[in-house]
Amino acid sequence: MNERKRQVLLTAQRLFIEKGFSATSVQDILEESTISKGTFYNYFSSKNECLIAILEHVNDETFIRRRELLIGQDPSDKQVLAEQIAVRMQVNKEQNLFMLFEAIFHSGDEELRDFVKKNHFKELFWLRNRIVDVYGHLATPFALDAGVLLLGMMQHINHIGSTSSQHLGSIQELIQYVIRRLDAIIPHLIETNDQLLGDESYTILTNNMDDTVYTSQEIAEQLEGFLSNLNRGQTERGKEYILFLLEELAKTSPRFSLIESISRSFMETFAGTSDESEAREIASKIWSYLDNH
Repeated sequence: MNERKRQVLLTAQRLFIEKGFSATSVQDILEESTISKGTFYNYFSSKNECLIAILEHVNDETFIRRRELLIGQDPSDKQVLAEQIAVRMQVNKEQNLFMLFEAIFHSGDEELRDFVKKNHFKELFWLRNRIVDVYGHLATPFALDAGVLLLGMMQHINHIGSTSSQHLGSIQELIQYVIRRLDAIIPHLIETNDQLLGDESYTILTNNMDDTVYTSQEIAEQLEGFLSNLNRGQTERGKEYILFLLEELAKTSPRFSLIESISRSFMETFAGTSDESEAREIASKIWSYLDNH
């Protein structure tokens, strides 16, 4: 995503939160962003697509932060899982997304509500896979049930906390509490072979993913374009990381652990620069590629 488009998204997000999604017009976005109508429609086909792009960007940020937490860590570590679950709540809070989700819910717009529903399925599928990582392969048939229970418990406890004066602790305390409940629930599910959501539910879930699968060639092409656009003398270490990643991605048997580590260093090198957004986008694609191989 180029910097200009990113700025338009940030402006639109601010307006959607300040004025409300329904009350914000495309013309409002044009005036605040100082862009032409043609430029806007070159980026997005509609106001809905603009909002979806904002939420997709948040999804990417959530994925990056969660994936960073796993680098060099044991996937079965419950503390890592707790920190990863907290990321979604932290990002939503940082981005003021709760008001946007409420606006979507009340809008009655089928396109937006369908997008949010698919987002929920993706979150549940991610959680289901991480539960298997933590509790082992015997938990696989029951991981979808456990994921639904975990999200349901968190949602309702949060709701009680927001509608009462009772202090229910921090996000981490809430997540740790719910994971302790899973410690009791999952062994019992395995022992009793008690399963509610079976293969049919899992198939429906996976069919609603719509996840893009990136190839090493596509990532290499974006890395090459990123490299060619860097100013002379700009971040020499970053250029070294790019060349290393290009070399590894071109191999028949790339060293995934090294690619994972170097892609993080590559991303951090461009933090605080005008290239940060694209560097994070590339790192996200690399980690997605690694997760699918």
